[in-house]
Amino acid sequence: MVKVKLFGIAKDIVSASYFEAESGVTVNHLKQNMIAQYPAFSNLRSVLVAVNDEYALDDVVIYENDDVAIIPPVSGG
Repeated sequence: MVKVKLFGIAKDIVSASYFEAESGVTVNHLKQNMIAQYPAFSNLRSVLVAVNDEYALDDVVIYENDDVAIIPPVSGG
């Protein structure tokens, strides 16, 4: 398992600052699992995933000791 940090609206959707997900899966699989567990994620325009402090493409595999964060769309002013 890997601890996935949540920010912004992602934190609000889950009602927590993190959740645990399987390791050994791709970023795309993680996103699909998030939508399955928390359908409100499907309403977000885009969600970025950072793995070890770098934005990760959908084919990146997440390993157990990786630092993973979900970064939802942000708006600025």
